[in-house]
Amino acid sequence: MKPPVTGSAAAPRGPGARLVGRRDEIAHIDELTGAARAGRGGALVLLGEAGMGKTALLEHARTAGGLRTVRASGAQYEEELPFAALHHLCAPLLPRLAQLPAEHAETLRNTFGLGAEATDVFRIGLAALALLSSAARERPLLCLIDDAQWLDKASLKVLAFLARRVAGEPVALLFAVRGPSASGELDELPGLLLGGLSDTDARTLLSAPSHVTLDARVREQIVAEAGGNPLALLELPRAGGFAPPDTASVPTRIERGYRSRLVGLPEAARLLLTVASADPTGDPGLLWPAAGRLGIDLEEAGAAATATGLIDFGTRVRFCHPLARSAVYRAADARLCRLAHRVLAEVTDPAADPDRRAWHRAQACTGPDEEVAAELERSAARASSRGGTAAAAAFLERAAALSPGAGERAERTLTAVRAHADAGAVDAAARLLTTVEDAASDTGRQARVDLLRGRLAFLRRTDERGPAFVLRAARHLADLDPERSRDCFLDAVEMSLVVGRATGVMDRVLAEARSAPPSTSPDVLDALVRLAADGHRAAYPLMRSVLDGDTVPLWTRRPALAAMLAGELWDPHTHATIADWLVRAGRDAGSPHLLRLGLAQSASYAVLTGDLGRAMAAIAEEEAIADATDGHPVTYHRLQLAAMRGRREEALPLFASVTAAARATGAGQLIANTHWAKALLHNALGDHPTALDAARQAVADGDLFLAGFSLPELIEAAVRCGEHATAVTALASLTERTDAVGTPTGLGIAAYARGLVTGVEDHYRQAVEHLDESPLVPYRARARLLYGQWLRRAGRGRECRQQLRLAHEMLTDVGAEAFARRAAGELRAAGEPARTRSGPGLDGLTEQEVCIARLVGTGATSKEVAARLFLSPRTVDAHLRNIFRKLGIGSRRQLRDLPGLGG
Repeated sequence: MKPPVTGSAAAPRGPGARLVGRRDEIAHIDELTGAARAGRGGALVLLGEAGMGKTALLEHARTAGGLRTVRASGAQYEEELPFAALHHLCAPLLPRLAQLPAEHAETLRNTFGLGAEATDVFRIGLAALALLSSAARERPLLCLIDDAQWLDKASLKVLAFLARRVAGEPVALLFAVRGPSASGELDELPGLLLGGLSDTDARTLLSAPSHVTLDARVREQIVAEAGGNPLALLELPRAGGFAPPDTASVPTRIERGYRSRLVGLPEAARLLLTVASADPTGDPGLLWPAAGRLGIDLEEAGAAATATGLIDFGTRVRFCHPLARSAVYRAADARLCRLAHRVLAEVTDPAADPDRRAWHRAQACTGPDEEVAAELERSAARASSRGGTAAAAAFLERAAALSPGAGERAERTLTAVRAHADAGAVDAAARLLTTVEDAASDTGRQARVDLLRGRLAFLRRTDERGPAFVLRAARHLADLDPERSRDCFLDAVEMSLVVGRATGVMDRVLAEARSAPPSTSPDVLDALVRLAADGHRAAYPLMRSVLDGDTVPLWTRRPALAAMLAGELWDPHTHATIADWLVRAGRDAGSPHLLRLGLAQSASYAVLTGDLGRAMAAIAEEEAIADATDGHPVTYHRLQLAAMRGRREEALPLFASVTAAARATGAGQLIANTHWAKALLHNALGDHPTALDAARQAVADGDLFLAGFSLPELIEAAVRCGEHATAVTALASLTERTDAVGTPTGLGIAAYARGLVTGVEDHYRQAVEHLDESPLVPYRARARLLYGQWLRRAGRGRECRQQLRLAHEMLTDVGAEAFARRAAGELRAAGEPARTRSGPGLDGLTEQEVCIARLVGTGATSKEVAARLFLSPRTVDAHLRNIFRKLGIGSRRQLRDLPGLGG
């Protein structure tokens, strides 16, 4: 959450005068709604304890003229139903589905159970944005979301996504949530913290003509007890006025006040209220039939219930406050609550709303019930297919509790643990897993327990035991399922690659992997074990074989590991193939995970080849998908881009923040990435001592790909710092790696590193010749830069200027600014001024703008760009106007031929 503003308690004037002490809060809300009327969207989160007036402020926002209002409210008993709140918010707008693009309309139909096909959160956010944007074109739209702390997780993700994406639309979203700690997904949105009313404003509220007449001493006692809570000020007098000091919290006392209104009610009225409190939808079409089944006289019981002031029966059934609903529900004994849920299940249409029916049936159970458990399991499958992983976990956990047999209970519990982990609820998953660990008597089930324990440890980031648990699962499976056992060993390898070798985890994993069940044919596990035991020359032929695969390439099964192996083999062409395959596969399958990995690898490849515009575009799209799907940010490609661009003022803060985050989470490989990026940057800047220190750390732990690519940086820095022995040792390691694979990239980089150590001209010539066949343009330019430096020092002016000129042109064209400045300095020292780049470039554009410009430059429409970046077409058009202004152009067609933007 952005730093919250604490509202003042000054008495308001004007339209908000009925809200005592909320002038500043009203001003913030009026600013939000006014901006929406002017075509600028935004969001605001009202935070405060129960009864602090959040709902009243939402009601004030509703009175703003010129806006259409749609509402949703979280319900404590509805958190398990995926997209329930989103459905409530969008329901009034669903008649507009026919006006949306077909894919958006179909996505929303499926999300809300109106279609047959499964969908996922990856598409739902964009479809909901299209619906809101469509409605707002007719009239600016205000979305009010009350009790956001109780929203179902799937709705909350989509609503948070919408709040971050409506800046270019006449749409305002106003959330009310209890306390900063309950805000969750809303943390990054602007927040307004509601403080209590001042004593003066509290007395003003209590003195209002509509309020209860109070003795002055009673009023002062209530002011002292309420602590400025407006609802407490209104409700405490009804709870008995002057009362003995109470140590309970204000919300609890307010709930007791609501419960006191139930005293003396006819039994039928209390039963009607209980049934209403058990149905968070507020649908009279459910309440009245349910009451009829219980034989309740609706006229008499409804009148008595209404007289309490707790409830209003209209087109929707509404309680006067969420605390009133919970007070009624908690006041009922367990038998009465089960009865309410039973009749609600009976009147819920099993075809139209099977999940809510299953939920009510589960709440009505008094003990194990296999039929209900199986129904919950089916609800979990539906929730999962719609992207509601948190809801699926809740359904499965309840299904496990209702399972009569120990075997079914254990299986459903393990499935629920996995679903909790998928939803990111690591603590809930770990708690649930403890209930089945001791019951996992058979070896296969114990292996599943260990795999889940390993995954949870890995997700915690700071727990390094993940690979150890997965290794234990591999041992359990060695005799039962040898192939699965080998897969577990590889899972442990991939986990340890992320943790990094600094802790010795990788070495322990590979040492134990030697005892893995033998494979039918050599595979990647054999190659990695061979690499660890016998070195690069012995392992490279096997690594090459398993990377390409006899029938199925490795990257179709383990793409992250395959990309690292391609780097270890100095094979940029295979790296490009892997990145392209991942992007295509991710788009075709609608898989956020695959697509993000593909875009990250595309960005990494683009940095290495010098297409920094493509790298920026891929980073922007990856971040858009991460934001839409609430994924953890990927940062290694950002590190590489910052290092290659060579902007110290941009790179160093990024390195510092990533390093701090990586250390906090135990992400060893990310730390190694940062060391490599530092070494590259500081060699470019000519700060070789700093580069030497970073390169040493990057090489030290032997990470796949990273250690090998860091060796040239180590060699250059060591030579410049006069540490000849260090350079010679690093060169031997680099030569072993590159000679074995024989690619132009590896041989060329090793050749210029050898030239640095030996000072022999032929080594520089070989580097230039080899790298002319490599797609890694920055390294091709660096070879010419180093050769030009050698030629200048040898007094061969004409030849040196030729090499330096080419190096400077290549480095300038790709945007490697620090290396280009080095080349320019050498060129000037050789007696030739360096040319300056003319025309517009990428310097003034953000990564998102570069991405939009590149996509539009290839002919993509605003709608197509919007779909890629989870924006509305209107927002894309606004970005385009900024792009045109920054680049000094006037049409989409002109984008195609601009340097760094084409293609």
